[in-house]
Amino acid sequence: MNDLLPFLVVGVTTGSVYGLAAMGLVLTYKTSGIFNFAHGSIAAVSAFVYYDLRTLRGLPWPVALGVAVIVVPPLIALLMERVTRSLAAGTVATKIVATIGLQLIVMSALLAGYGGAALDFPGFLPTRTVTVIGVNVGIDQLTSAIVAAACALGFFAFFRLSAMGVRMRAVVDNPDLLELSGTSAFAVRSRAWLIGCWFAAASGVLLAPQLGLDVLLLTLLVVQAYGAAAVGLFSSLPLTYAGGLLIGVLAALATKWVSHSETFAGLPPAMPFVVLFAVLLLVGRGRLAEIGGHRPAPASKPLMSRASARITAVVAVLLAAGVPLVAASKLPVYSSALVFVLIFASLHLLVRTSGQVSLAHAALVAVGSSTFSHLVVGAGLPWLLAVLLAGVVAVPVGMLVAIPAIRLSGLYLALATFGLGLLLERAVYGTSWMFGATNTLPAPRPALFESDEAFYYVLLAFAVAGSLLIALVGRSRLGRLLRAMADSPTTLSTLGLGVNVTRVTVFAISAFVAGVAGALYASQGRSATGAPFLSYTSLTWLTVLVLCAGLRAAGPSLAAVLVAVVPAYLTDGTLAQALPVLFGFGALLVALYEARAAKRRGSGQPLDELDAPQGSRSGERLGVPGPAAQRLTVARRARVARSAPARVRVGTGLAKGATR
Repeated sequence: MNDLLPFLVVGVTTGSVYGLAAMGLVLTYKTSGIFNFAHGSIAAVSAFVYYDLRTLRGLPWPVALGVAVIVVPPLIALLMERVTRSLAAGTVATKIVATIGLQLIVMSALLAGYGGAALDFPGFLPTRTVTVIGVNVGIDQLTSAIVAAACALGFFAFFRLSAMGVRMRAVVDNPDLLELSGTSAFAVRSRAWLIGCWFAAASGVLLAPQLGLDVLLLTLLVVQAYGAAAVGLFSSLPLTYAGGLLIGVLAALATKWVSHSETFAGLPPAMPFVVLFAVLLLVGRGRLAEIGGHRPAPASKPLMSRASARITAVVAVLLAAGVPLVAASKLPVYSSALVFVLIFASLHLLVRTSGQVSLAHAALVAVGSSTFSHLVVGAGLPWLLAVLLAGVVAVPVGMLVAIPAIRLSGLYLALATFGLGLLLERAVYGTSWMFGATNTLPAPRPALFESDEAFYYVLLAFAVAGSLLIALVGRSRLGRLLRAMADSPTTLSTLGLGVNVTRVTVFAISAFVAGVAGALYASQGRSATGAPFLSYTSLTWLTVLVLCAGLRAAGPSLAAVLVAVVPAYLTDGTLAQALPVLFGFGALLVALYEARAAKRRGSGQPLDELDAPQGSRSGERLGVPGPAAQRLTVARRARVARSAPARVRVGTGLAKGATR
């Protein structure tokens, strides 16, 4: 037991800060109905503000700390309340995309301003140690734990006993009724966002001395909070804080237990995602009701008709065939763009056609990339066979990602897939199953197509074939089932059609295309590595796809150009760094536009298939079919009528006889 005490103390000190951050996240979700994916960015902003004022400008630490923790959070809270209030009428996917856009804006801006290297954080707490139950603990760690525990206890008392706490609970239950009682729902939500931002800011400056001033690490603070929020079922503040402690202790103990195991070396940092995934899968579905229900928005006219999209696609293929004649040294850039056409086409099928919000797509591409190297180099298989088998191996992983989709929908499906993607990144990427300790594997090209020009046409053939496959799926009966499932899963079930089978099928097809794309990506660069396929890459891909969603079938091609080609022509480094910020702004503006249009037009169907309210609890209770489900119902009735004409005529005759 004495051997475990140091790990328990470390786990409690870090877990208490995780719990503090998670409480702020749950509070804003309970009062606004918006799960803030940008919560970790608030912590990062406060930490960098303190660093800038203390180190770069030389201000005293109390002044820098006061500005970072007291002055900055209210400004962020006002912005967040205004943005989330505008999103109130939007669908779950709209809200997810909007907060992911905010996350991308802040993270990219910090990377552009301060660089990606970790900086020394100027600590403001004493670092000498004291002995607690026989364990030497730093005063800074002990202070962090005490501050987090005091904030958690004080806030719990405030939420339960004060008049404002009662109003915060009321704004969750019925904001309109709260308005009728003479209390402004805007004022209540603003205070909730203020408290949530304060908690995030405090978490950032308390964790920065332990983690270092790293943009990605501090931004990922929110992911640690996901697991704690899941333990509290995204509603209970005491259980959320306890969940933070649990995750901190489990991660610390895992560090001791797996320290000598290469296979499980990535388990400690992946512990929050293990908890998140387990809770979302094991907890009863009825206990995970989404907050902030809404009516689906009316359908909007796409930017391009189907005929225009097809003509655009044909023209794009003809232009792509002539790229090697003019691209010169930029040809590898266009080759990468062809691979991204496959990636975005597979994501388009999954997200836009079937309405499944998945945030683990980069992990599927990474599986295809590493598998290709193992097959073509390790097993010595022919190149083409290795590419196709890489897609086949990605299918079971895609079906594993589909497991949450069987039970979950909307926000919880997005969280589960994001947690699974992070789990694969943290615990599996570095093992011999994928990229190994060096994170790089060889990936050759076929012998007959070694040159850049020849291999470009190989990639073009795969891009055209993959796009046609996705188009055929969309036009087939399966595509109609997918669109009907996006409109109303309940109606699909009442017709006797398997919703779960349909969901698993679309994840499997998407995973196959993504796995093939991963193999081609590795072969194009002649090496397979996990660096391009981090979990936050999935968020970037989703935001770019949203920007191009109105172009129908041409959307994946434009998205590929934005991701792969445009950055290569931005010779100014500042513009290249600003491009992700523009992606984030674009996704946020699209989400705000769709939410505002939904509010203006009233009830109806989603503005776009991307935002179809798949599996929303209100829709499932009402069982109201959308247009795709209605068309499927009519077609099914027609087939039944054609299959039994004699029975219909007999029934009609009996009816006439009874009348006479």
